Amino acid sequence: MIDELQPAAWRQLAALRGRLPHALLIHGAQGVGKLALAERFAQLLLCEVAGQGTEPCATCPSCRWFLGANHPDVRFIEPEAFGRYAEQADEDEAVPAKAGKPSTEIKIEQVRALADFVNVGSHRGGRRVAVVHPAEDMNLSSANALLKSLEEPPAGAFFLLVSHRPARLLPTIRSRCVAVPVPPPEPGVAAAWLAAQGVKEPARWLAFAGGAPRRALEIASGDKAEAIATLLRAIEAGDLEAASAVPDREMLELLAEVLQKLSLDQAFGELAGRSRFLPEIRPIGDAQTARWLAFARAMGQNRLLARHPLNPRLFASEMLSGIPGRQTK
Repeated sequence: MIDELQPAAWRQLAALRGRLPHALLIHGAQGVGKLALAERFAQLLLCEVAGQGTEPCATCPSCRWFLGANHPDVRFIEPEAFGRYAEQADEDEAVPAKAGKPSTEIKIEQVRALADFVNVGSHRGGRRVAVVHPAEDMNLSSANALLKSLEEPPAGAFFLLVSHRPARLLPTIRSRCVAVPVPPPEPGVAAAWLAAQGVKEPARWLAFAGGAPRRALEIASGDKAEAIATLLRAIEAGDLEAASAVPDREMLELLAEVLQKLSLDQAFGELAGRSRFLPEIRPIGDAQTARWLAFARAMGQNRLLARHPLNPRLFASEMLSGIPGRQTK
């Protein structure tokens, strides 16, 4: 079945099979469906029945192993903090014991293990596929280690890099990949898909997610939806003490995102007379557009800083105190 959210991007990927490069860079905004496309394309490349078709069969041994997340010829390289593939290893490899907090970066050890994987023969006599996601989470050492594999790719090895921010990748890595852009799907299509997933108020959450349906689904289906609503109520009421009561770094990053989108909407409201991300929020204070845009830029930087081991409550209070033109309690 052609991807219902990204049919055009899927057709573009499927068409590349006839002249497959050794590496693809699938890039676009977070939550538009890039990883789902990459995973499905990896399954298609490993399918033992598809031939030159455009859909994996889902029934051959390779597809069953892939869908069961235990295919021996595919590796997913992600930060340990994602938790999905932290224990993935070959049968003859010992899984090292983990100490401390899971890393939010893709470390050099992971990429070195990937080099070992792609240089060994295929278990099934076909390709070996490596999926790196999100590619911009590689630190400099791991990025340089991956670059060596991209410069001299082993026969039968194929790399799928998935990136939310491709500009943060090394230019030498980007130059060795064929880029496949993935735009947000049509709003009507995305809203219908969200409604089919059981999301209430799909248009509201799609707006907050900037048109990215999988990001909207993640927010609306978990604890973040209520957390966002609570933050917005506290900010509208000027109760910064309540708004700063964030328990961890994840919620701190969410607060920075809410403040960034709130400030952009305040600027959009003054410039264009409408909001984009939070249409339910009324104008706040009497600050000028330039101040809202400056605050939005600062919050964009704070979304990255929130991943560091800071005191969440103190950092939250500092961010909230900078809201332009706000009378607080």
